[in-house]
Amino acid sequence: MNAVTGVSGSGPAYVFALAEALVNAGIDEGLGYEDADLLVRQTLLGAAALLSQSGKSPKELREAVTSPNGTTAAAISIFEQMGFQGILLDAVSAATQRAEELGS
Repeated sequence: MNAVTGVSGSGPAYVFALAEALVNAGIDEGLGYEDADLLVRQTLLGAAALLSQSGKSPKELREAVTSPNGTTAAAISIFEQMGFQGILLDAVSAATQRAEELGS
């Protein structure tokens, strides 16, 4: 149950943190707050709907929208260089451990 808390119970906050960072990135790249916020909200809604309805794994979907040597590939390479997956694994582990501590 603690792992469920680490993944799903805290998961919405992870998505909101991603959204917050994307909005800030959009602003840093020259978008106004309202435009950046709307683009991020619509992007997350579309991605969530596709993930929910496609029957494909997250990996398959990511690969399908990542053209070799394209803009998305450039961004994903930064995720890989900066240890994005490791950060998420550590975050879920910390939440899971905290849930265990609180349950004791």
